[in-house]
Amino acid sequence: MRLKDKICTITGGGSGIGEAAAKLFAHEGAHVVVLEINEDGGRRVAEDVGGTFIKTDVSDPQSVQAAFAKIKDKFRRLDGLYNNASIFLGTQDGPVVDLDVEVYHKIISVNQNSVFYCSKYAIPIMIDSGGGAVVNTSSSAGEIGIPGCDAYTASKGATVTLTRSMAVEFAPHGVRVNCIAPAAIQTPMLRQSDLDNTNFDEDLFLRTIPIRRWGQPHDIARVALFLTSDESAFVNGAIVVADGGITIT
Repeated sequence: MRLKDKICTITGGGSGIGEAAAKLFAHEGAHVVVLEINEDGGRRVAEDVGGTFIKTDVSDPQSVQAAFAKIKDKFRRLDGLYNNASIFLGTQDGPVVDLDVEVYHKIISVNQNSVFYCSKYAIPIMIDSGGGAVVNTSSSAGEIGIPGCDAYTASKGATVTLTRSMAVEFAPHGVRVNCIAPAAIQTPMLRQSDLDNTNFDEDLFLRTIPIRRWGQPHDIARVALFLTSDESAFVNGAIVVADGGITIT
């Protein structure tokens, strides 16, 4: 029960990594608040884990502010924020010279701005609660250059540097901030990214992963659990790369 009696919020908790984290956090004793724009998925997961669902568009600051106001009113505390919500638009993303401006702003608004919005409204509640843990979501794309997905790469690189700034700023107030950088995780978002209509060679790709397999949502959820729990009490400002070894090859 590593999260016993803790209130933990997970963005994008209605599927994929967010769903896996919601189930794991609840199993470890947390009351999970699922923030999700997809009402069917978010409500289903919240009901499955005995948690709370709040329909939220994490790219909209007013929607985020309203969600955390509800959390404060209902629970009067917040112990964990997992900024998991992200989008990867596959063939819509691309090199900056070809990238549609609207696509760029959409990716930045969900992947980068949401981390700012949620942290802005969550951290004061945590400080009033006596402290807490924020876990952000980057990617191997935030650690190394990956051609053909410049908006995604920009959003994930910004998340890394924002994590480090926040870690320095808020640790004295009892709030630790860390980041996970996953890659090659089999999620519904990956399956919907239209890779089949590209020259993507799955067998060749898997040979670039030293572990020689796709990652699964629960692989990342376990890292998020560690960073949210008191087991990581002296971990702050870390970028935990969880990619089977892709970025070291």
